[in-house]
Amino acid sequence: MLHVVLVGCGAMSKTWLEAARQSPEIRIAGLVDLDADRARQRAREYDLAGAAIGTDLDVILDQTKADAVFDVVVPAARGEVANLAFAHHCHLLTEKPLADSPANARAIVDAARRAGRVHAVVQNRRYVANVRRIRRFLDSGAIGAPTSIHADFFVAPHFGGFREEMRHVLLLDMAIHTFDAARYMVNGEPADVYCQEWEPANSWYRQGSSASATFGLGRNRMFTYRGSWCADGFRTSWEGSWRIVGERGSLIWDGHDEVKAEVVLPEREGLIDKVGPVTVPPLDPSDRIGGHLGVIADFVQAVETGTEPETRGSDNIKSLAMVFAAIQSAETGRRVNIASQEG
Repeated sequence: MLHVVLVGCGAMSKTWLEAARQSPEIRIAGLVDLDADRARQRAREYDLAGAAIGTDLDVILDQTKADAVFDVVVPAARGEVANLAFAHHCHLLTEKPLADSPANARAIVDAARRAGRVHAVVQNRRYVANVRRIRRFLDSGAIGAPTSIHADFFVAPHFGGFREEMRHVLLLDMAIHTFDAARYMVNGEPADVYCQEWEPANSWYRQGSSASATFGLGRNRMFTYRGSWCADGFRTSWEGSWRIVGERGSLIWDGHDEVKAEVVLPEREGLIDKVGPVTVPPLDPSDRIGGHLGVIADFVQAVETGTEPETRGSDNIKSLAMVFAAIQSAETGRRVNIASQEG
């Protein structure tokens, strides 16, 4: 049984607490928030009568002797939470993004390494069934090695609040999900990026609601991203829509349930090689899925077995670096080396 203190009881904490109560290995020992009444409200909502409540994480960690911290605070506060967690010998699972800057991300990753604690990020799109299926299918070589990866993300949510006022809203708030999924599906190492942002006339955001980026993913592979937070009509799923081109064929995913692939056949018809369908196998029983619940289960297993979770901070920092490099490229109008953003 892992005794956990959750810090940050805003709206996102509901998703975490819902997943945690489905995890028999987790006991929420404490809830921390700057607003103690909000923490008490979450305790009532999720039947956590025995949980310690407070506004000071240091005090609650002393009181509960917790094994781990669930960090659901704003990104700017992640460093302070991480340092307190590691000072109390706690493992740490944090909401995305890992940090609010490349330097702060590296500082947290380094602190986890020095403390010898498990540190992971809730990069929950990796735990989508079709993302797992696609990675396994591509690894099989059925369409040859991937050469080009293309993702579109067009959704038009009216959030209200801070998102509509923040800068680089699409890249900072959402794009990391797509970037991380691309990196995972083709086992890519991000190298560089050229990115543009703009604000369409129909936008209700302050800045950065639309973006286009082209990444190098190593081994002569390119990943293109086109996205918008204000594109009404024909919206994609929250997972985006995908086309992955391989040496001998292509795969497409609509971001929902439809995943299809075609492979080149030996015959040619006029100028064009004939192609035929190839089956994308169903989910393998060993594939880990479940969104937040899947990430939490992976985290618990890592703590119990002394292994590293898939979304460990030392790996996730590469996806975060893609975000910061894209922002730098958009601001400067230049292609940016991504390794420079990893700290």
